[in-house]
Formats: sequence, structure tokens, C-alpha cells
Amino acid sequence: MSRRQLTCQVVLLALAAAPLAAQVTDPSLLTVDRIFKDESLAPAPFPRFVWAADGKSYFVFEPREGSKGGDLVKVDPVSLAKVIVVKREQLVPTGDTVPLQPTRFTFSADGRRLLIFTNTARVWRLNTRGDYWVLDLATSALRKLGGDSATSQSLMFAKFAPQGDRVAYVRSNNLYVENLSDHRITALTRDGSVTTINGTFDWVYEEEFDDRDGFRWSPDGSRIAYWQLDASGVRDFLLINDTDSLYSFTKPVQYPKAGTTNSAVRIGTVSAAGGDTRWMQVPGDPRNVYVARMEWAANSTQMVMQHLNRLQNTLTVLIGSALTGIVQPILVEKDSAWVDVVNDWTWFDHGRRFLWISDRDGWRHAYSVSRDGNDVKLLTPGAYDIANVVGIDSIGGSLYFRASPDNATQRYLFRVPLTGGVATRLSPASQPGTHHYTASPDSRYAVHVHSSLTRPPVAELIKLPSHAVVRTLSENTELRARVAALKRGATRFVRVDAGNGTTLDGVVMYPADFDSTMPIRCCSMCTVSRPARRRLTTGSRSICGT
Repeated sequence: MSRRQLTCQVVLLALAAAPLAAQVTDPSLLTVDRIFKDESLAPAPFPRFVWAADGKSYFVFEPREGSKGGDLVKVDPVSLAKVIVVKREQLVPTGDTVPLQPTRFTFSADGRRLLIFTNTARVWRLNTRGDYWVLDLATSALRKLGGDSATSQSLMFAKFAPQGDRVAYVRSNNLYVENLSDHRITALTRDGSVTTINGTFDWVYEEEFDDRDGFRWSPDGSRIAYWQLDASGVRDFLLINDTDSLYSFTKPVQYPKAGTTNSAVRIGTVSAAGGDTRWMQVPGDPRNVYVARMEWAANSTQMVMQHLNRLQNTLTVLIGSALTGIVQPILVEKDSAWVDVVNDWTWFDHGRRFLWISDRDGWRHAYSVSRDGNDVKLLTPGAYDIANVVGIDSIGGSLYFRASPDNATQRYLFRVPLTGGVATRLSPASQPGTHHYTASPDSRYAVHVHSSLTRPPVAELIKLPSHAVVRTLSENTELRARVAALKRGATRFVRVDAGNGTTLDGVVMYPADFDSTMPIRCCSMCTVSRPARRRLTTGSRSICGT
């Protein structure tokens, strides 16, 4: 298990029975300090790779010994046959000697070009600004995007058109399309400023909805749909910076307090060749609603949007016409408290249905919804919540998800038909604990990471739906040996009554030399044994003297 998992699972610790000095100096003992600070208890990272779009192979950077950078290699997940797709030398810009260090990379749909994101900079929480380069795999031509007027680290969210012949990106709150044959740049918006935000978001949308990338190519590459926010009238909140200079200074951040002016939101579509924007006729005051999610609705003429009131207790799914701007509601979710936005709403059945996650029946379940919203079919019935969607096998007609139907401390992978039926558990019964999965695009393979309270994580590449292991990615052999050498006492899973019919799962981990007959510290934050508690109630003194 990771240090984070260990920390989350250790709810109650009975460490007081062992002398504090022994806990600090004895490497065989597990202490709270070691949980947070001891790097030797951290699991070894397993190789990171990027799945190919067809799910039949994956890509990984393999470093060259004695030199900076490496080669981008395509790997068959079963045979492990490797093909070098991009050599290190191809990533060296003209006039330089050091290859680019990609943070992320994307292949065009036709496989002819590689889009590279590098030299990144943070925006709020994540590094979403940086430099983008395109490598032509046939000619080895490597070119930086943005043109001569683009400064370093100024491009955001660049992505290929579906045809692979153009790239769209955001710069200075405006949208641009760059033609890769002649690198002609077309501005799709020109009004971007501090308060007019095109193709990305203000602080509120990132904070409330985890929104950053604010535009989408249509499937046929003819149009781009995007968010525009008008932040004028939103007052500044002054943050104090005490660390970046000798004297403190303030940094203004546009931040609407409760009940004050919010950014106005609207969704538009524009031709990828430039021209006027067609704005969607989203209902409500644009400063008192949110459009938290937007995608093309499995075609190039309609968009689907998640529309929320400002209280966030009513969510309406809207279908909008890219040609007329007319929208219509197809699904409504309501709650007396709030409604969560849905990230897993993949289209399937050739665009006739989409996946939807809702707790409308009191449990967080997956639903199959028809395009017009009239047919809503429950896929995961039962008295349990699904934790997350792992993937959809549209060809095999299956939904993969994780859940804890019987025990909240155990999490497993399940499979259910997209037409409805009985969910089948795929995680091995011989492996209790927590199972994480990252599926390939076609859900034929997945990276499976299993851990438990006493078992460090093991990463495997598996086949779906059989769960057969293709190969082990990381066994964490050294960490397992270190954990096995720890002196450990009894471990007990408990359930704590939190009131109002709610129980919480916890773990009590006792020190290796714990003696339940001895009194221990009895301050308000301490735990005492039953014999000690009886002595305390009859007037005897505790170890700490209270």
C-alpha cells in the first residue's frame, strides 16, 4: 500500500504502550512519523505509458544511457515487441543540442504527426500553459506552434483536428487554429482579455467544477465549440504573498463572494476557418447559472451541456443545435442539497444512448439514457454506490466499474451489460483489499494495482474481461521485504457509530508489544485499556499523572 493509503486507513493508533524513544529509533517499528516521512516505505513507481487510440499497443519513453532524453517506443502489450516511433535526435530543435522533454504527447488520428507539450507553467493548480511543438513523423520536421508573436509558455490546451491537419489552442484568452501545412494562423476570437475569457475558465469554474480546457473540436473538424466567460463586475480578492520577495505584496484574484456578481457564461460554436460565433440559447440569467460540462453529442451538428442553477441543486442536460443555437432539455436531476456534475457520460450504441451517473434513487448508480432522454435505464441496481467508471467496451456491450457492495474497506472491479443485467465481479476473490484500474481506450486491457492494509501495491497488465495477467509491471519486492520486517501487533477493523444512522469504518493498529492489561496515558486524546479505565474510575493515577 502507498503511504497515502496507509495514512488514510490508520484511523485509530494505540502507540502509547511502547516508549516514544523506541518508536523513533527502532527501524523495525512503524510510527506515525515514519508513515508521513520515511521514503523507504514509499512504493516504487511502475513504468508509465500512454495507450494508442486503438488500444492495441502503448507508447513509452525509453531513456538512452549516457545522454539526455530518449526514444519514443511503441510496445505490443502481449508480445512486448517494440518499435521505435520517434528517435531522440528527432526531438532536438534546430540550433539546439538538447532534445525536448515532453510533459504530454498526442498522436494525430492518422498517425502522421506528434503533438508535444513541454516547458510548462502553472495556472492556479496545474501546469496548463507551456510550449507546443509538432513533429512530422515522415519528414522529421519539428516546429514550434504559435507563430512569431507567441511568447514562451503562452499556449494552452492545443489539440489536433480530427483530420490531423490543424491544431487549435488558446493564447491570451483567445482561440486560434494553426494549419500544419503552411502554419497559417487563424484567430477565431479577438476579444479575449482579463475579463473576457475564451476557451478556458476563471477561478470559480476551476474551483467548483474542475474545468480548465474550454473548447472542443467537432467530430468532422469543421467547427469548434467553446465557453466564453465575462468576468467584468467580479470584484478582486487580495491574496497576500509573503514568500516571493523581501517585502510582502498583494495579488488580486477575481473572486465572487456568496451573493455577489458572478462571471456570465455562454457557449458558442464557430467555424474552424473563422467567422461569427453562433451562441447557444442557454436559459436563465448567465450570471446566475453554470454550464459545467459541454461536449459534442456524438455528431457535428449538436452539443450536449450540463446546466446548473447557482444553488447547484438542479442540473439540466441540454441538447443544443450548432446551426441555430436552439436548445432543449432532455434530463433533469434535482436534490434538496446539491447535485454533482457528471464526468462519465460517454455516448455509445452509435450515438443513440449515453452513460449517466446519478444518485436519484439514493445510491450512486450508472444509467443508460436515450438521446431524447425519454428512456432512462438503470444498469447497476442494488444497495451500493459505484465508485467510478473504469471503461466502456462498446463492441462487447459492457460497462466496467469499481464498487464496494459488501464492505466499504474492499473495492473491486465489476462488469455489467450495457443493456442491463447482473453485475459480475472480476477482481480475484483471493485478493481482498483495494483494486485500482486504468483501462485501455477499447477496454481490452487495463493496468491493475492491488494493495491491502498489509500488502504493498503490485501493478499488473491484465486482459478484460478475463482479468488474466499479461505481465507484472511492478512487484515492489524491496518494499514488501521492508514491510514484512516490521514488528507489528494485532490489527482490528472496527465500525464507529457517527450518529444519525451513519457508521464509519476504521482500523486499530496495536504496537508490537502492546499489553492490554497495562494502564496507558488517559488524557482526552488517549485510549486506555478496560482494566486501566476501571482503575482510573476508582481513584488510581494514570501514567501521565492526571
